[in-house]
Amino acid sequence: MSEQVLQDATASALAADAADERLISNQGLSGAVSAFVVRLRGGELGMIPVIIGLVVIALVFQLNEPTFLSSKNLVTMLQFAAPVGVISLGIVLVLLLGEIDLSVGSVSGFAAASMAVLMDSRGWGLVGAMAVGILVGTAVGLLYSLLYTKIGVPSFVFSLAGLLAFQGALLYVLGDKGTVVLPQDSALRSFAREKFLSDVQAYALLALVVAAYVAVNLLTIRRRRAAGLTPPSLTVVLVKGGLLLVGLGWLTYYLGIDRGWGYLFVLFAALVVVMDLALRRTRWGRHVFAVGGNEEAARRAGINVRGIYVSVFALCSTFAALGGILIAGQLTSVSQSSGTTDTNLTAIAAAVIGGTSLFGGRGSAWAALLGIVVLQSIQSGLNLMNVDSSVRFIVTGLVLLLAVAIDSVSRKARSSSGRG
Repeated sequence: MSEQVLQDATASALAADAADERLISNQGLSGAVSAFVVRLRGGELGMIPVIIGLVVIALVFQLNEPTFLSSKNLVTMLQFAAPVGVISLGIVLVLLLGEIDLSVGSVSGFAAASMAVLMDSRGWGLVGAMAVGILVGTAVGLLYSLLYTKIGVPSFVFSLAGLLAFQGALLYVLGDKGTVVLPQDSALRSFAREKFLSDVQAYALLALVVAAYVAVNLLTIRRRRAAGLTPPSLTVVLVKGGLLLVGLGWLTYYLGIDRGWGYLFVLFAALVVVMDLALRRTRWGRHVFAVGGNEEAARRAGINVRGIYVSVFALCSTFAALGGILIAGQLTSVSQSSGTTDTNLTAIAAAVIGGTSLFGGRGSAWAALLGIVVLQSIQSGLNLMNVDSSVRFIVTGLVLLLAVAIDSVSRKARSSSGRG
């Protein structure tokens, strides 16, 4: 009986998606708007709440502090958002499975400390030390997947244990030094703090991004037509490409008034794009959503559920290690406070605030980017207004609660729509 219900629900969802595609294809922009309204009524809010939140945050802080939206402040916000955003990207993957990793902050600090000590005490080069630090994160993720798939330890439990254990490992690795300062001429410091795209590089990258977006969608239209399926509307694709060009073009110009796009943020954005493509356009990505939506149904469908958990936990800890290394480059050192609770909770909160569901099966790689920008905007605005740091934690907590409440309401709306 349960399998029949699942099949019926899946068939209904596919039929709804197909109807949306036919509507968009046949009516162009008007069809796209109609399909968008239908999805909203069905509880498919997507990233709309976080985008509205960003607009509200910008308006509130700009009215109280006119320098909030200055190019200098925006560049600074993006730079500081990037490393924790990389960590949050891993959290998004874990949340898509309906699991959690509470130890990403501790893992990030431990990985950064491993890299720093190898460079400082053992004389290793940057590339080798960074490779070891990242592999430390991967090894932690593989250990977590073993505990989950082989022994059955809940992710909340083993990641909470990891939070404590890897904080201790950080202290052990640093030893009596307490703090390890990266060399002045370190390429990591330069990359994380000083490297920015030139105007020519920025506009060339912009053109490449827009061209790639249009090309991928045109290829999708061609393939769907060849397969006898309803293709996306060419008009909608071109309009979206034009809006992307105008929006990114203006932002590139405005940020260029100060320092422009930092290498650090460009790396973060590139990782988000890669993971977005992996989640939306690969078999692995479809399997991640399937397992997060209904693990038992995914198993019966022949999906390698264990392999999905292994890959996701490994990627999550790898991103945590990379984020910790980038934070070390930005702060120019690793200390006993690296990867503390603030980093940990900020990364998790960013993924949830960005629109990733705590219930699994729904979210996007872009949630990491939008969520961390929201949190960094709040921190920057309150700092400009000279508000006590305690208020920042309170506001962040309220925003997180609001995000989860919206997710819960939209989930109920989707359930009601499905029953209807």
